[in-house]
Amino acid sequence: MTEPLSVVTGGAGFIGSHLCSRLLAEGHLVYCVDNFITGSPANIEHLVGNERFTLIEHDVSKPVYVGPHVDNVLHFASPASPVDYLELPIQTLKVGSLGTHNSLGLAKHHGARYLLASTSEVYGDPLVHPQPESYWGNVNPVGPRGVYDEAKRFAEAMVMAYHRIHGLDTRIVRIFNTYGPRMRLRDGRVVPNFIRQALSGRALTVYGDGQQTRSFCYIDDLVEGVWRLLNSSETDPVNIGNPHEMTVLQFAEVIRSLTGSASEIKFQPLPVDDPKTRQPDIGRATDLLGWKPRVDLETGLETTISYFAQLLDT
Repeated sequence: MTEPLSVVTGGAGFIGSHLCSRLLAEGHLVYCVDNFITGSPANIEHLVGNERFTLIEHDVSKPVYVGPHVDNVLHFASPASPVDYLELPIQTLKVGSLGTHNSLGLAKHHGARYLLASTSEVYGDPLVHPQPESYWGNVNPVGPRGVYDEAKRFAEAMVMAYHRIHGLDTRIVRIFNTYGPRMRLRDGRVVPNFIRQALSGRALTVYGDGQQTRSFCYIDDLVEGVWRLLNSSETDPVNIGNPHEMTVLQFAEVIRSLTGSASEIKFQPLPVDDPKTRQPDIGRATDLLGWKPRVDLETGLETTISYFAQLLDT
């Protein structure tokens, strides 16, 4: 029996690299497609040399051809942090539109299953709380964050069009805040920001009054959810995230406690269109996939803090 072959776009990114490892562990051949615009060779250096792993350095916004057979295409390529997509707005729009089109074309050519990595940002600054998949969102299409939000919303629409018109076997995962090893130190999101600042003895930067909420899911839990969705028959979007909600100020106190830091908290103006709340409704993931997060926040953060501490020491 031929080993299943899975193509992961953005496979050298934070989530993509963990997904490559999981697919290899499940017996897949893996083609990792990445142009390293935000991904890192360090994320996949432990996989290079594995005969079942192939790195293709390529911008998926341009057509990609691999073969001779492909069983799964998982589209995870995209700048994902505000620092990245505000600096790379056109690339973000292109990978969400052209990249999605090209990767869908690859799946269609091979008759492969297709999984899109979407995001909780499709809900924008939500008026419904927590956010179920049935909520259509509150997004500013012309604001600075619109390049990411609308790229993902367009990508979802294109995936469903291929599903309905071409009969493509598709999946859509809406990923909520995820953290863990292989995040970049200067990623710009709250987890690496706070940990880096706390370990360096600098003030923790809190935007606005710190009362905005976030929910944090450990990378291993996220990858388990993606794996279950890939192997399910569910074609409508599914939220994957941890529903444990806390304010940014509360999270800052957790980081100070776990790092033993005496860092002060410094308040900065809230960025334009920054979501006030973020909490997934994971009822569908639980009912359809039998999935729920297993790793508690303290355990996941201790591993993540250790990872960042090693980076700062090198």
